[in-house]
Amino acid sequence: MKNFIEEVTWRGMLHDVMPGTEEHLMEQMRVAYVGIDPTADSLHIGHLVGVMLLKHFQIAGHKPLALVGGATGMIGDPSGKSNERNLLDEPTLRHNQEAIKGQLERFLDFTSDAANAAELVNNYDWMKDFSFLEFIRDVGKHITVNYMMAKDSVKKRLSSEAAEGMSFTEFTYQLVQGYDFLHLYREKACTLQMGGSDQWGNITTGTELVRRIASGKAYALTCPLITKADGTKFGKSEGGNIWLDSARTSPYKFYQYWLNTSDIDAEKYIKIFTFLSKEDIESLTIEHREAPHLRLLQKRLAEEITVMVHSAADLENAIKASAILFGNANADDLKQLDAATFLEVFDGVPQAEIAKADLESGIEIITVLNDKTGFFKSNGEARRALTANSISVNRDKVKEDFMLTATDLINNQFVLLQSGKKNYFVVRVV
Repeated sequence: MKNFIEEVTWRGMLHDVMPGTEEHLMEQMRVAYVGIDPTADSLHIGHLVGVMLLKHFQIAGHKPLALVGGATGMIGDPSGKSNERNLLDEPTLRHNQEAIKGQLERFLDFTSDAANAAELVNNYDWMKDFSFLEFIRDVGKHITVNYMMAKDSVKKRLSSEAAEGMSFTEFTYQLVQGYDFLHLYREKACTLQMGGSDQWGNITTGTELVRRIASGKAYALTCPLITKADGTKFGKSEGGNIWLDSARTSPYKFYQYWLNTSDIDAEKYIKIFTFLSKEDIESLTIEHREAPHLRLLQKRLAEEITVMVHSAADLENAIKASAILFGNANADDLKQLDAATFLEVFDGVPQAEIAKADLESGIEIITVLNDKTGFFKSNGEARRALTANSISVNRDKVKEDFMLTATDLINNQFVLLQSGKKNYFVVRVV
């Protein structure tokens, strides 16, 4: 067995662990699970730490279980939240589960014949037929209210700082999660639950149930909640969550998120979100510190994680798209971008529309720059810019005699105008 605890420790992925866990894992193949919230049909990068924990667990020779919280998703975890979440119906949860499994398959081996092949489980499957009376009799009586009230997640929600109180539904969450651990201990020989540091209270409730009801020994391990050096929330951009689903967050935006991390964060994230070896990371970090302006860490981090979540082809397109703004891209490079990526690259750039019929016989560039788009305030201003050789169409310099035609269209619908190095204008042809 590889030493899983040693691996996650040097990677900065260990926050707290129950005594004896390392020895327990080194004895033989063990089973561990991480709970995943199914409230959307995609994971976001906030989920990735838990997924990486499961992958390292599998690499170390152990068996990972990904638990989709179909039942707990219907209740809502109070940990770290000030309000109760919206509850989902069963068809939505099932749809979300299938979508999430597809994403997990990029990380975990579910299909091999190996003894440690990953499994996806859904706690709704064992909770749906559990009656309320059975639950409070068989589970509830083993955990005191005093024990439950002592948990930080409960204390915070009941404190005077909380905007509103805590429903009985949410109060019982730790019992339901604890029962998951007991169920998996009995049915799958699962002896370890892993999660974020805010889950410690819920996880240890599970270890208590295993001890009190099954007379067994179970373990808990948590990873730190990921933060950014500037104090802003990890995993968020101006547009919201950074999702793993390319329909929600394009590979270009995904790549850019990692590329734009600070030096401090990049040194931390490359250990957590890649499978590069300790030696490779240390060597890369030294190189980066010697020439931080080259952003070697950020580039390698963005490359590794984009390929892992999306594909090598998506990475190549994202790099091409990035070069449009910051490199020496030409018209051919622009025309290789799909429409969605083109618009994302030039998000926020002024736009105007012109009719496609106008392009059939061609339009003089001065007319385009002024009358048709308003990019320049007058023909005289446009002419001076052209004389100074500062106007580009689709990154190619043009003169005053240039005629814009349909052959210049990107994706049959766009033209990119540029004045100088940084002033862009998008013409949309309708």
